Amino acid sequence: MYSIAIDKVTKSFGSKEVLSGIDLKIKKGEIFGLLGPSGAGKTTLIKILTGQTEHYGGSAVILGKEANKMSGTDHTRIGIMMDNFGVYERMSCRENLRLFAGIYGISKTAADSALAEVGLEKSAKTAAKDLSKGMRSRLQLARAFMTSPDILFLDEPTSGLDPVMTDAIHKMILAKKNEGCTIFLTTHNMAEAAELCDHTALLNNGVIVEYGEPAEICRRYDRLKKLNIRLRDGSEIILENSPQSADEIAGYISEGKLETIHSTEPDLEAVFMELTGRGFAD
Repeated sequence: MYSIAIDKVTKSFGSKEVLSGIDLKIKKGEIFGLLGPSGAGKTTLIKILTGQTEHYGGSAVILGKEANKMSGTDHTRIGIMMDNFGVYERMSCRENLRLFAGIYGISKTAADSALAEVGLEKSAKTAAKDLSKGMRSRLQLARAFMTSPDILFLDEPTSGLDPVMTDAIHKMILAKKNEGCTIFLTTHNMAEAAELCDHTALLNNGVIVEYGEPAEICRRYDRLKKLNIRLRDGSEIILENSPQSADEIAGYISEGKLETIHSTEPDLEAVFMELTGRGFAD
């Protein structure tokens, strides 16, 4: 069963085509990552799927309905975390969430439950303007979690955060996946995508240039097919990644000489650069 089915979606702003024939199918309960540099079209696609942009070409079906025909009830089945989306600076964390609980027509107690879920219960009375960047991200996640959504849209959820906070948010995202939630993630962080995502698509200038499981994409572009071996004495050896190297590697292991061994497949950013001639930061 697909939570999201996108067929030949296009979107233009004036004469500029931002999305050009996007095709994607995202299964229920998976984490999908849309990767690409700023301006690639990631946020535009999220806005289409969440009903923030009504006019587009092609078909974008979410939870069985065309995205631009979803009702208010349908919208309670999706959670959205985007930069500065749904945060009122002068209101406290609790007041922010209770306001949206009223809009969504759910119990105000859901606000306190969501704050506890993201570890903000002790900051419930703190004004949003006084939150650190990490705490603000947690508040935005709490809002996205509050309706117990079937799909979460997370646009750069860990951008600018330190490793400890990033790890905490990763754990929250994985917990939602374990509950059966489908997660649509955009990120510049290739390590994040490799760690979290079941499938990823690389987007460049409104076109998907590659799609698949992160590790499988990287293996597909392993041109060298070598093994980099480091021995305990500090020496480094490069071998062919082939059965013919097995005996030599086994010898290093049996003699206790092997320290590390790595294959030479590129990371996702290197694949993107090979395909497009540009990096994710360009």
